[in-house]
Amino acid sequence: MSHAEPDHAAALRTAQLRVTRPRLAVLDAVHAAPHQDTASVIDRVRGTLGDVSHQAVYDVLAALTEAGLVRRIQPSGSVARYEARVGDNHHHVVCRSCGDIADVDCAVGHAPCLTADDDHGFRIDEAEVVYWGLCPACMCAPVPGPGD
Repeated sequence: MSHAEPDHAAALRTAQLRVTRPRLAVLDAVHAAPHQDTASVIDRVRGTLGDVSHQAVYDVLAALTEAGLVRRIQPSGSVARYEARVGDNHHHVVCRSCGDIADVDCAVGHAPCLTADDDHGFRIDEAEVVYWGLCPACMCAPVPGPGD
């Protein structure tokens, strides 16, 4: 058992979810590396538990997302990714070349991204902003020439 499992077990109980080995393993996997796709989570879980089905991991990810213990993000043109940073309305920056994703904090204090120009009568509680560009590694990579 890792040192983080007791915290994960308490989080599951607080969310009124049963504490199971697959749920603990998925939480460990998502906490270990943010912005992982499902295949990466499955690989990490299998490294901990051995044989576990894709469907079991999908089901656990869905339950954890619904309970607010993990966040599912899916930038345009990308597969779904999962992260353990929840509840703070942060945003993301995505590399157009390699797909790397990093967290971007919302403004400190009042979150201006939650103040829409026209809210159409909605009570807004979350905003999802994605910044697109090139990561430092891709900016420094040589540009392939003709015939490369």
